[in-house]
Amino acid sequence: MRNVIAVIGLVIALGAVNWSIVGKEKHLAEGEVVYLELAPVDPRSLMQGDYMALRFYVADKVYEALPKKEEEPVWWASVDAPDGKVVVALDERKIGRFVRIDDGAVLLANELRMVYRVRRGRVKFATNAFFFEEGTGSIYEPALYGQFRVDDEGELLLIAMYDKDLNQLVPQ
Repeated sequence: MRNVIAVIGLVIALGAVNWSIVGKEKHLAEGEVVYLELAPVDPRSLMQGDYMALRFYVADKVYEALPKKEEEPVWWASVDAPDGKVVVALDERKIGRFVRIDDGAVLLANELRMVYRVRRGRVKFATNAFFFEEGTGSIYEPALYGQFRVDDEGELLLIAMYDKDLNQLVPQ
């Protein structure tokens, strides 16, 4: 009996993992492409080992638009808002620019909703780091944009890094 329960548990766990993988693959294949401009980060954390710390201008605009705590805030807890969605407008190159915090209004043809998260008083999109192969960090130094795929729910997946001319930065 224990073996049957263990096998059933294993099948359920593997099924859940595979369902998640299929969902991410669909997201990568069918999600809307959007580029978000990188904002400067502390140069000491720009390249740490095999990853690059990321911050996005859209996140800065979301932060400015969110309500702040009335009392004297601690640096990591100044935003008084839950996670939510932001509306960005896509230009002809699919670069996303902040429009407003999502209020449920109908979107224009060039707009889309993206999920943001507030963690320790900071606004985050999908990730705050881009990982790369050891020894290839110099390839990503000219990065100015992160390319994302956005699904119908506004969830983002970081795909690649791009330079100022939207050329993908890839190791040779």
